[in-house]
Amino acid sequence: MPKIIGSSLDEHRRQVREKVFDALRNQLYERGFDAITLSGVAAEAGVGRTAIYNHFPDREHLLVEFVEDEVARYVTRLTDAVEAVDDPADKLAVFARLQLETLADYHLPPGATLASALAPSSYRRIAAHADPIGRMLTDILEKGMSRGRWPRQDVAVLAPMVSAALGARQVVDVPPEELPQAIELAVAFVSRAVGVIPREASPGAPAHG
Repeated sequence: MPKIIGSSLDEHRRQVREKVFDALRNQLYERGFDAITLSGVAAEAGVGRTAIYNHFPDREHLLVEFVEDEVARYVTRLTDAVEAVDDPADKLAVFARLQLETLADYHLPPGATLASALAPSSYRRIAAHADPIGRMLTDILEKGMSRGRWPRQDVAVLAPMVSAALGARQVVDVPPEELPQAIELAVAFVSRAVGVIPREASPGAPAHG
């Protein structure tokens, strides 16, 4: 019988998945998805081949579950950061900054490559995880309009334009020492693009003097 890691079967399962996901993350960064094998991931994770097949029947299932886990963690982090500030302009800046920082660390194959590597149903399952992030951006844009922080615009057009700007790899494919400045320039660009109005000029801003 395989050795149980942790104090219970659930804990064992969680720890095995964490080890496997850590190994997969490293191999995606170093080799890309095409070079991934379950046996290779199992060897780096320090788990038996039988154990990994008990959790993931093939590498496609492994990738899909890895992405689901990564995105769930990221959505929680993004939600906490956005909700920590009140002003819609600050929310937009936080959202944009985290999206760009994550893009800079993104180790999965780009969209077209990933789509060709996976079955259509698996790719749709992964793509569906963009929905909560898109809804968050739409909510931020609508709040900004309702509070007079930027002009009213068609969110159905504005949101994908902002998303496209935040998905441009050229912004973050720079030397590490230049990355912080590149991200701040991109955040400032997004703010200008939606038309952020200075706080003192916004409706409802407190009078001075």
